[in-house]
Amino acid sequence: MDFLTYLIFSSTLFVFIASPGPGIFAVMARGLGSGFTHAFSMGMGMVLGDLVYVLVAVFGLSAIASVMGDIFIVIKYVGGGYLIYLGVRIFLSKPSNNAIKSSKSKSYFKDFISGFLICISNPKVILFYLGFLPTFVDLNTLVTKDIILISLIVVVLLTIVMAGCAYFSAKAREAMKKPKAQTIMNRFAGSVMFGAGTALIMKL
Repeated sequence: MDFLTYLIFSSTLFVFIASPGPGIFAVMARGLGSGFTHAFSMGMGMVLGDLVYVLVAVFGLSAIASVMGDIFIVIKYVGGGYLIYLGVRIFLSKPSNNAIKSSKSKSYFKDFISGFLICISNPKVILFYLGFLPTFVDLNTLVTKDIILISLIVVVLLTIVMAGCAYFSAKAREAMKKPKAQTIMNRFAGSVMFGAGTALIMKL
């Protein structure tokens, strides 16, 4: 993977991570109800969950690639199409009036485990990585350096997004609940995701 590919990969992943979904709303809820540290603990559980899915996708798809070869050209098109699909869904999604609720928590470990379970139970995450990684990584020539860099990118971006969500939800309760703010986030994230999917397909 060259620098430009890593840049596109990081940008698209950032938009996917920051787009509205169960994980983002759960961290926001914890921040609104219990403060930054509890929300951040939950976010770190989600980081672990995503990392598990990344490694499963990398190693699982690598093994399949060694015997299936060019079939992954099709998977790359499916991956680009999936990003476009997500972009449209996010763009058209409506603000949720009850997505953010106050909640109390006394255990950081329980917050961490809750975040992990939320992540691994979300089929959107594994489908994203299964369709997303083959677009950027040549699975037939995958090396340890690529795996480490991809894992680091996922961990760093997830940590930044989750920390930001935890902080701002803890500091700005009313602003995060406004339908207008949710709509703007949906429009922006959906447009970028759609553009990324289109660019990936055109690149193939």
